[in-house]
Amino acid sequence: MRYRKMPKNGDALSILGFGAMRLPSNPDGSIDEARAIAQIRTSIDAGVNYVDTAWPYHGGQSEPLLAKALADGYRERVKIATKLPSWMIATREDMDRYLNAQLEKLQTDSIDYYLLHALNGDTWDKLDGLGVAGFLDAALADGRIKNAGFSFHGRLESFKRIVDAYAWTFCQIQYNYLDQENQAGTEGLEYAAARDLGVIVMEPLR
Repeated sequence: MRYRKMPKNGDALSILGFGAMRLPSNPDGSIDEARAIAQIRTSIDAGVNYVDTAWPYHGGQSEPLLAKALADGYRERVKIATKLPSWMIATREDMDRYLNAQLEKLQTDSIDYYLLHALNGDTWDKLDGLGVAGFLDAALADGRIKNAGFSFHGRLESFKRIVDAYAWTFCQIQYNYLDQENQAGTEGLEYAAARDLGVIVMEPLR
């Protein structure tokens, strides 16, 4: 496995992460836990050390499944990334409520890489108005999260505005041969990188 360093914290992350959005499923749609756990652990044994999940994945069952996969010493070998469900947030208190629930679902004391999920200009403005910067500051200070970031699906000008709005460690963008000028695109990638944000890519093979 090859690794690259996060600019702001020096973490050496595997160039391939494991996404827990489309885990193997049973005929009834539930997660095939034995297969999913085996896949996650096999990837970690092969050198993957960044595992990505989120509140809504698999109808809310991805985070608990990941907790099971990371038992038996696997938790200490990876960085967990999960995401605040931005569209479900109506109050400042909601932010703490979801984060605390995610810590419980993941059976961990701290989330290594915490993202505001699927931001665009409007969702950022809503969260900003509800005090999300203060929430992130508090969660970093008390250790519930170790690094703050966001994932993005919107227009380039909104992406740049969000990058400049907070002291993020990283961001996640959709980027591939078809999306070099879509959403954040190459210009956004370079804009974030020039400000020392780590850039995680989703949908690299679209």
